[in-house]
Amino acid sequence: MSTASAGVEPVRPEPESAPPRPKDSARGTGDRVFRWQLTAAGTTVLAIMAAVGVFLLLRAGSALKATGLSFLTTSAWQPDVHNFGIAAVLTGTLLIAAVAVVFSLPLALGTALFISDVAPRRLRRTLIAMVDLMAAVPSVVYGLWGLFFLQGHVIGVSRWLSDWFGWIPFLHVDGTQPGEPLASSSVYTASSFVAGLVVALMVAPIQCSVMREVFAQAPAGEREGAYALGATRWGVIRTVVLPYGRGGIIGGTMLGLGRALGETIAVYLIISPVFTIQPHILQTGANSVSSLIALHYGDASDFGMSALMAAGLALFLLTLVVNFTASSVVARSRSGSQSEA
Repeated sequence: MSTASAGVEPVRPEPESAPPRPKDSARGTGDRVFRWQLTAAGTTVLAIMAAVGVFLLLRAGSALKATGLSFLTTSAWQPDVHNFGIAAVLTGTLLIAAVAVVFSLPLALGTALFISDVAPRRLRRTLIAMVDLMAAVPSVVYGLWGLFFLQGHVIGVSRWLSDWFGWIPFLHVDGTQPGEPLASSSVYTASSFVAGLVVALMVAPIQCSVMREVFAQAPAGEREGAYALGATRWGVIRTVVLPYGRGGIIGGTMLGLGRALGETIAVYLIISPVFTIQPHILQTGANSVSSLIALHYGDASDFGMSALMAAGLALFLLTLVVNFTASSVVARSRSGSQSEA
């Protein structure tokens, strides 16, 4: 009995598979060159970063040997008599950055959600360009705007916060009484609050860009499935977009924090430098590590320059930790996978 008559189809030979692409083909060579270029670029960036750290460490060596760990706990800045430290300026740096993040986070989050999920498609490109242009404005322009315009308009807000919430330690202003109409407005100027507001406008575009990119990667299938089940636009944002973009929100916020920690010119133009730990953000007088370097760089002695390099090294390490942490969070949130619509 033949195989065909028994109802069993004959075994057909499998078609020969195409030979593998030679490794030395033009496309393979291009891939290898591109990979080498990327490796060289990444290695160069890391080498430059390491060179900056080594340079700061070598220049700061004499100052760090003279002070030791007291460099982190001393508030005064008198390097010529070996009485200096970054306790005051580091506290001011963190306070200004904290104020900036508190105000920039909701602004950046709301703008990113509006662009990605609310704005008409034909307006999105214009809005994205406008937000990105904000990041290109020089910091000195923000500083002058904050000094001559914003500061005079937020004194009333600072006074109101001090009158009603002065019982909170960091919102208390020394030398004022709640509801005192004749209190001088000079106690509210050049404060960490004003500087933080200006820095908030500077870091908001960076945060918005990161958040917008992550929100745009929210799976289209889950969006449309939520709409099909009767969800409103806010329901889709709350149940799909925000949970998916949680990593982008955290990473964008921390990237903005890294930028706020190192801001120099805008803060330098606004604050009134003090070298004591000043925890009251509404009260005049503040300082930051970057402003300290800008203030004393021109008239510093050799040992004073070493002390400034030590302060710069501390700021370099702090921003490095913040930015690397933010980059890792953002990288984990960008899976690139989207559901089919």
